[in-house]
Amino acid sequence: MPQTVRGVIARSKGAEVEVVDIVVPDPGPGEAVVRVEACGVCHTDLHYREGGINDEFPFLLGHEAAGTVEAVGEGVTDVAPGDFVILNWRAVCGQCRACAKGRPWYCFATHNATQKMTLAEGDPMAGTQLSPALGIGAFIEKTLVAAGQCTKVDREASAAAAGLLGCGVMAGFGAAVNTGGVSRGDSVAVIGCGGVGDAAVAGAALAGATTVIAVDVEDRKLEGARRFGATHTVNSRETDPVEAIRQLTGGHGADVVIEAVGRPETYRQAFYARDLAGTVVLVGVPTPEMEITLPLLDVFGRGGALRSSWYGDCLPSRDFPMLIDLYRQGRFDLDGFVSETIGLEEVEQAFDKMHGGEVLRSVVVLDQKKEQV
Repeated sequence: MPQTVRGVIARSKGAEVEVVDIVVPDPGPGEAVVRVEACGVCHTDLHYREGGINDEFPFLLGHEAAGTVEAVGEGVTDVAPGDFVILNWRAVCGQCRACAKGRPWYCFATHNATQKMTLAEGDPMAGTQLSPALGIGAFIEKTLVAAGQCTKVDREASAAAAGLLGCGVMAGFGAAVNTGGVSRGDSVAVIGCGGVGDAAVAGAALAGATTVIAVDVEDRKLEGARRFGATHTVNSRETDPVEAIRQLTGGHGADVVIEAVGRPETYRQAFYARDLAGTVVLVGVPTPEMEITLPLLDVFGRGGALRSSWYGDCLPSRDFPMLIDLYRQGRFDLDGFVSETIGLEEVEQAFDKMHGGEVLRSVVVLDQKKEQV
């Protein structure tokens, strides 16, 4: 039978989010219902609320989530009720041209649930279908997803920490390791030390980079980056970051520069802060109106690679269990990304804290006993 549960929606552009009753259908073929245990508050959710993604309101927000599979539909074999899973928005199809070329992390036809969750009776918009953020929608007690969006991992992991692999932490880690190809002895600079940037710092350190330079305008964030493995820090409000990175790398520039801000001025810094034939990775998300102009001769003459990283070029079935193993071994500090745990009714306040740069991640915990971090 369909279930009515509580969830957080953005009803219209710019309006404060609301906790409302939502109807979750029974899972159909290829679908699963997941009891959400924790879900991070990501900047992408704020983009949805503000109409920066599209205008398909009302949105069911939340996508960085972990929980337990409650029920599965016909034909589902990869997960079963009782499995502890991280939700992902790259449920690869296995058939598109990217998958056929052996590059499923670029899948162009990822799966989402076919059925829609709807607003419950008693709501002014009762029966209205909800648009789940990134095809997930996890600021909710139970959510309906495509079964391929469920990646089974070790139950010992903290749900509040594990769920962050569903977006921001995986994006940063993968930008360094998967997209940037950081390897032993490399020098790496990361511009922007929020959650994604700090995850890139941690990924570079784990991959064996011997010089990891964190760049930000706030000393507090730079100190945080040191906890994740930065060997050097640069306050770009006080110092030219390009010159500082060059000085810290023998005058050459870094082998890999990761831009985790998504602005033209920081991308330009990343471009000129890399070594000849080095790699620039853009993982910060720009807004539609942003443009950048670079001398074509410099693009030609510096060689190397200019790459963008979506979701850290991850393959959830490969990367999530690996990172959870590193976490359980004490080698990857996922807990360090959790600034606070909150309830569903505190999501709007979490957006305010995000605007102020006060947190790496606020995490909604949906059981009665909030995890202690």
